[in-house]
Amino acid sequence: MARLKDYYKQEVAPALMKKFNYSSTMQIPKLDKIVINVGAGEAKENAKAIDSIMTDLATITGQHPQVCKAKKSVANFKLRAGMPIGVKVTLRGDRMYEFMDRLFNIALPRVRDFRGINPNSFDGRGNYNMGIREQLIFPEIEYDKIDKVRGMDICFVTTATTDEESRELLTMMGAPFAK
Repeated sequence: MARLKDYYKQEVAPALMKKFNYSSTMQIPKLDKIVINVGAGEAKENAKAIDSIMTDLATITGQHPQVCKAKKSVANFKLRAGMPIGVKVTLRGDRMYEFMDRLFNIALPRVRDFRGINPNSFDGRGNYNMGIREQLIFPEIEYDKIDKVRGMDICFVTTATTDEESRELLTMMGAPFAK
């Protein structure tokens, strides 16, 4: 876990400083946080779905997840304000670097027909978003113990101001972008 953090300080930061000609070391983009979100539409009928998702997410990230509740009532979806509809985890510091390392080097290569992650999923402000279709790609999750295959959204929040800086940062940190 400290390996990737040290690698950033020793290798990535000086390379980015040289490539983008920053005048101050504070301009060098860095990873701020990683937010992992799992939407649970089936939680309306099945209250145990949230518990199952929380267990899986806690196992994957090593951190206690937070339940997200609906802000508004939507009659078409039979949803009332205050009902649990998702679970999220915000990772920072060492846990963030550890999760990033496991995601890029262990989990993503286990995806069937994996050719790399989409290089166009930047938001214009230097943040990168990606989706995963099943939680089974993480080695911590046992196939026999899950009740349903669920996907998750992963958002890499960086201090970069442009997509180009963010793409370069994530590439140097080991992100397997598709060619």
